[in-house]
Amino acid sequence: MVRMSGMRVHVVSDVHGNAAALARAGEGADALVCLGDLILFIDYDDHSQGIFPELFGQERATQFIALRTAKRFDEAREMSAALWASLDGDPRDHIERSVRRQYGEIFAAMPTPAYLTHGNVDLPRYWPEYLREGHHVLDGQSVEIGGLRFGFVGGGLRTPYRTPNEIDDEEFARKVEAVGEVDVLCCHIPPAVPELLYDVVARRFERGSEATLEAIRRTQPRYALFGHVHQPLAARTRIGRTECLNVGHFRGRGEPFVLEW
Repeated sequence: MVRMSGMRVHVVSDVHGNAAALARAGEGADALVCLGDLILFIDYDDHSQGIFPELFGQERATQFIALRTAKRFDEAREMSAALWASLDGDPRDHIERSVRRQYGEIFAAMPTPAYLTHGNVDLPRYWPEYLREGHHVLDGQSVEIGGLRFGFVGGGLRTPYRTPNEIDDEEFARKVEAVGEVDVLCCHIPPAVPELLYDVVARRFERGSEATLEAIRRTQPRYALFGHVHQPLAARTRIGRTECLNVGHFRGRGEPFVLEW
């Protein structure tokens, strides 16, 4: 917890369907900041939860997770393709129904005011249908909250996992550049610092942003906040005067990170 005086903001990331905890996340705060990944497609800890096991069952979800964890991506994609082909109708219709249900629950629970950006598993095209008054979506943009300038950069970078909202490094870098100098830099993914990227449970490095790292070195915001890595080797580090903080896996933690000044 970071404490100064006067203003209190709660920060969450990687909500992954935890609407019940999200409904309480703004209690006692002047505003909520959400760094994305609202949807739960599949849970590596609880194989019974998420869109994939709802459609195909827990046993299939366990098999799929085992293939991806072993980095057998071609086999995982072949398995997934066969399962989607086995459904009645267009697979996109099944996904859309599940996504809409989850977003309906999540945005109904989302406190206000809230400042949001997208995660790598989000489907931003659906968000406008569920946003309520007091929900502000920012991506490559900044806003003043309590006298501090907050900049937001959403989405993830390209990976073998092919999550829905991955973009090219160049596009991501343009969004970082568009944010400019801020007091608090808010991204879904971490800067490219190895200890911030390694997930000790999944036993793999996630992708971080070189553009974000360079912006931190150049502009030295007070804080750089992010999520994405659910069980990081290191949850925080300092780059110059900038405190870099993983705000935590909200689905598992159920509590927001608290920023006060």
